[in-house]
Amino acid sequence: MVSKRCYLSCGALGLLLTALVEVGHCAELAFAVEPSDIIAVQEQPLMLHCQVDGIQPITTSWRRNGVLLLDGENNAMFVNGSLVITRFQKTKADGSSDEGDYDCVAQNHFGLVVSRKAKVQAATMAEFHVHPQSVQVEEGGVSRFQCHIHGLPEPLVSWEKNGVPVDTDNERYTLLPTGVLQITGVRVEDSGIFRCVATNIASVKRSLEARLTVSGSQSAVYKEPMILVGPENLTLTVHQTAILECVATGYPRPIVSWSRLDGRPIGVEGIQVLGTGNLMISDLTVQHSGVYVCAANKPGTRVRRTAQGRLVVQAPAEFVQSPQSISRPLGTTAIFTCVAQGEPAPQLTWLKNGQILETSDNVKLRNNNSTLTIYGISLEDEAIYQCIAENSAGSTQASARLTVLWADGLPSPPRDVKAVTASSTAIQVLWSQPLQNTQEIIGYVLHIRKTIDPIEMEYQEAVSKSTFQQLVSDLEPSTSYAFYVKAYTSRGASKPSETATEKTLGEVPATPSLFIKVLNSTSIQATWEPSIKLGMHRGFKLYYRKVHVSHFTGPLWLPSNITSFNITQLDPSVVYEVKLLAFNQHGEGNSSVRFVSLRDTVERSVLNTPCNCVKDEQNKTSTTGIIIGIHIGVTCIIFCVLFLMFGYRGRLLMCKNVQDHLATPQVVRNQTGSSAGLVLNRVSRRDLDETGNTGKQPADTNELERLFPGTPLREQPDKGNETDNIPSTLHDETQISTLPLDEFSIMEERQPPSESAPVGGATGPSENHLHRAEEQG
Repeated sequence: MVSKRCYLSCGALGLLLTALVEVGHCAELAFAVEPSDIIAVQEQPLMLHCQVDGIQPITTSWRRNGVLLLDGENNAMFVNGSLVITRFQKTKADGSSDEGDYDCVAQNHFGLVVSRKAKVQAATMAEFHVHPQSVQVEEGGVSRFQCHIHGLPEPLVSWEKNGVPVDTDNERYTLLPTGVLQITGVRVEDSGIFRCVATNIASVKRSLEARLTVSGSQSAVYKEPMILVGPENLTLTVHQTAILECVATGYPRPIVSWSRLDGRPIGVEGIQVLGTGNLMISDLTVQHSGVYVCAANKPGTRVRRTAQGRLVVQAPAEFVQSPQSISRPLGTTAIFTCVAQGEPAPQLTWLKNGQILETSDNVKLRNNNSTLTIYGISLEDEAIYQCIAENSAGSTQASARLTVLWADGLPSPPRDVKAVTASSTAIQVLWSQPLQNTQEIIGYVLHIRKTIDPIEMEYQEAVSKSTFQQLVSDLEPSTSYAFYVKAYTSRGASKPSETATEKTLGEVPATPSLFIKVLNSTSIQATWEPSIKLGMHRGFKLYYRKVHVSHFTGPLWLPSNITSFNITQLDPSVVYEVKLLAFNQHGEGNSSVRFVSLRDTVERSVLNTPCNCVKDEQNKTSTTGIIIGIHIGVTCIIFCVLFLMFGYRGRLLMCKNVQDHLATPQVVRNQTGSSAGLVLNRVSRRDLDETGNTGKQPADTNELERLFPGTPLREQPDKGNETDNIPSTLHDETQISTLPLDEFSIMEERQPPSESAPVGGATGPSENHLHRAEEQG
């Protein structure tokens, strides 16, 4: 065995110094030549080539359909790795066959690689399943013969006329590789016996004969363009040639054109038109895939007929990024990347030393198998890894080697690792010093993950070299965790210790948020929001009681999916205490308490009745105000017209004054010292009490004062002209002491003789006008 020792460079990060510098690639094992697909001839020799580069000694072997081939009288393996089958047989006497998938296996000290699979098939020629048919064509028309035959390799089809190969130099004769013969502008001399000849390495076969009869000359009668044969759907591989057939007839002869259904240009490179309308595309690429449309146009018009066919071009798998050989220290992570393209998209498979790679906790495949990650690599992970990309058009492979770096004198694994639960969110991990090579230890790394999580979810905590325990906090309650420890030196890390697992304690649920809503005088609704903190809850317990009673009613057991509950048949005259708590298998959490009184609800319901009545009176008064406003407006219009006609400015001022008085029925304006004045709805509280129209009892007034303490409900004594500035809160009193429409009037109030006449007071004519307006209303 040839060995090569690789050493690590030193690096430092915090307490931990690790050596992760990649070194030069160690010797690899790779294929220089891989076997190719081949079609073999019966009873003829067959050779498959395989050449391998790498560190000797290298052993080479072959497998057919996954089974190892042994040297025998019919098989021989050359020193260079090639395989020779001396006499290929599709079917042997024992029922076996030399057909199948062959691969080459190479191995040296560093690993094992497997070549791509080469498909070996026997050359065959089936019988014709489509023979040419006799036809009769008018002179100047179009004749078409067709034959189909299957074979490996694909047979080459040619045509004979009267036993002689057809003259391919004649421009009117078009021979398509698909086995079609087209003759355009048929003449009398084209009459004869036609047949097709199929040839490949397996055999030569001839079809049945068909006769072409040419009738009289073509008539000059107009014929609509018509497509006799349109393009077929084809599935081919890149670099092959596609033939899209289009045969059209009509008079005058239609013009054949091609386009793509998606509107993209067909292009000119590799494009050729065969005969009068067949499209040939050479050296196919994936970009040639699409739907092609053949159109037959009548010359000089827009009359056309179309036919279409789909072309699918497949591409065998090829690598965009191949995996690269890497060297990694023991216990670290190795990543291989393999990106392939093809049409259809290739499937990726990974091999380890020639065997299908099996995933595990430390071996993961991601991104549709394009990324291979190996966590915590060990000496057993050192191998040659292969990425095989395969689709229906072909396969390919690439290999890379993982070298595990191991330095002499590294510490042995830490010992006696154990974990002890400290709380619902913390676990204490303890370990002992390694037995060997402890002098160079610079620290320990504790690896932590949930036991149910994949290894890539692992995280680490660094610990000083003199510490042999670590309290791991911020864990989840009732959760199992796995722990292992590594000892690090400047030259690398030890192997991982044994894994210890422990589960955190359970946690009781957190206090739910409780809300109380009063539904009516005897019912409340308790609503809550469970907390997502701490432990999960299994359900809730609901209690309630009167505050002066020592014991609770309950518990009412409620499942975890219930977040509200209605409590009914309560006493509206007392205050209740409501308590809610969540519980689980670990116990009960803290309770949330709320107090609620139904007394206010009862009192409000008593007050609501007269208030609703006042609202009805308010609506009635509002209607009255609308009618008065209409009357006032009409009066103003009359005064304005009179002013325009006679120019009496004084009357306009009087109109404005009247409108100011009438527009605010709630306000009582005192005219101090005047002999006559206007009073609108002026009814004193004493008068209302005498007539019984107040609509409120003193007790109700006290309730209103309690409900609305900021609202003055009693009239303030007049203080001269200060009564003009009446607060808006008097509107509330007006709502209570409103008058019906039939009690509304405009009257003249005369001052007692002892009071002096006001300055600028209302005059007699104004009063007369107002009285007339009232009568008209």
